[in-house]
Amino acid sequence: MQLLIDILQGMGLSGAAGVRPFLPALVAGALAIGDIGIDYEDTPFQFLEQPAWLIAVAVALIAVVILMRREAIAGQLESATQGLAIGLGAVLFAATLADNTDIWWPGLLAGGLCAALAVAAARSLITRVRARLDADARAALPVYLEGTAVLLAGLSVVAAPISVLALGFFAFLLRGGKRREGEKYAGLRILR
Repeated sequence: MQLLIDILQGMGLSGAAGVRPFLPALVAGALAIGDIGIDYEDTPFQFLEQPAWLIAVAVALIAVVILMRREAIAGQLESATQGLAIGLGAVLFAATLADNTDIWWPGLLAGGLCAALAVAAARSLITRVRARLDADARAALPVYLEGTAVLLAGLSVVAAPISVLALGFFAFLLRGGKRREGEKYAGLRILR
């Protein structure tokens, strides 16, 4: 039963990291410090709950927020952040498995896949929504993403089954975005 809970927690943490990478890593580290649902001590991933790591993640978060305001590098920075999200998702899943078992390496693959699903779903949703919003509402989108990531990370540790719903929702969002792309030009084909 504990393995199932660890898998569900890992799925949720990696999915949350796929939405936005930094705050879920901070939430996981803070919860691990307090031994609330997860504990990385005596694992290869004990650095995730060390103050130096948490400070480095917080500094990276602040740097990304500041640099995202520069439109010239925003696209490249977003791509780099998405790659980092997949990597952090893989590490968080593996670390969660390492908490109660010695076989943690499958978490790297599974976490990368869960995070990649969340990255693709978030990117698809934001691309569709951003075009419909005014400048003020567009500026608030990162705040909503960060809030979603923090909420999912916290809930996945204390109520692990929520992770299945979250990943199902990510798959639904991604599928809905692909379907709408196909419908977008359907009316133009009729005019031929």
